[in-house]
Amino acid sequence: MTSKSGNFLHGLKNGIPICLGYLAVSFAFGIQAVQSGLTVFQATLLSLTNVTSAGQFAGLGIISAGGSLIEMAGVQFVINLRYMLMSAALSQKLRPSEKTLHRLAIAFGVTDEIFAVSVSRPETLSPYFSYGCIFISVLGWAGGTFLGAFSGEILPQRLISALGVALYGMFIAIIIPPARENRKVLSVVLSAMIMACIFRYAPILKEVSSGFRIIIVTIVVAGAAAVIFPIEEAAENANV
Repeated sequence: MTSKSGNFLHGLKNGIPICLGYLAVSFAFGIQAVQSGLTVFQATLLSLTNVTSAGQFAGLGIISAGGSLIEMAGVQFVINLRYMLMSAALSQKLRPSEKTLHRLAIAFGVTDEIFAVSVSRPETLSPYFSYGCIFISVLGWAGGTFLGAFSGEILPQRLISALGVALYGMFIAIIIPPARENRKVLSVVLSAMIMACIFRYAPILKEVSSGFRIIIVTIVVAGAAAVIFPIEEAAENANV
C-alpha cells in the first residue's frame, strides 16, 4: 500500500461520519430544490459543484424569487467567505512544496466539518487525506440531494410538506445550543431575526429582494457583533 493510497483511505474513514450527517441535511435540500422548480438532475448537479449548505439554501430562495445573478454572486460571496479563511489555514498545514493544483482542489472541497477534521491532524496534511475525506463527504451530500429530489417528485404532497419542516428543524438545532450557552451568540441570533423581520414587513424595506436582504442583514449584524463583542484573544494581542 503506497503512502498516497493509505492517506486516501484514512481520509475516507474519517469522512464517513461527515457523509452520514450530510445525507440527512442534503435530503431536505433535495426536497426544497424540487419545490423551488429544479429538476432532480439540476439539484444534484448543484450540490455536486457547490458543496455549501447555507449557500445552496440561500441560492434556492433567490432562484424562487427570480433574483439577479448579481444578487446570487453577492450572497454566495458573503455566506461562503469563511471558506477562504479555512483554505488559507489549511494551506499552512501542507508542505511548502505542494503544488498549486492540490491547494486549489482542497480549497474547492473544504467545508466546516472537513476543515475541522483536517486541521486537527497533528502531522503535515497530505492532499490525498483531504481528497479521501472530500470524496466521501461530497458523495453523501450529492447522494442525499438526489434521494431528496427524487422523493420530492414521487411522494405525496402532504408528506413532502411534512418533510420540508425538517429543514427548519435542522437550522433551529444549529443555533439553539450555542445560543443557550453564550449570550453573545443569542444576541446576534435575535438581532438577525429582528432585522430580517423588519425587512420582511416594513413598508419600504420589504421591496428589497431576498438576495440583498441576506447580504445586508449578514454584513450589518456580523459587523456590529465584531465591534461590540471583539474576540478576547485579539484584544489581548492588541495590548501586547
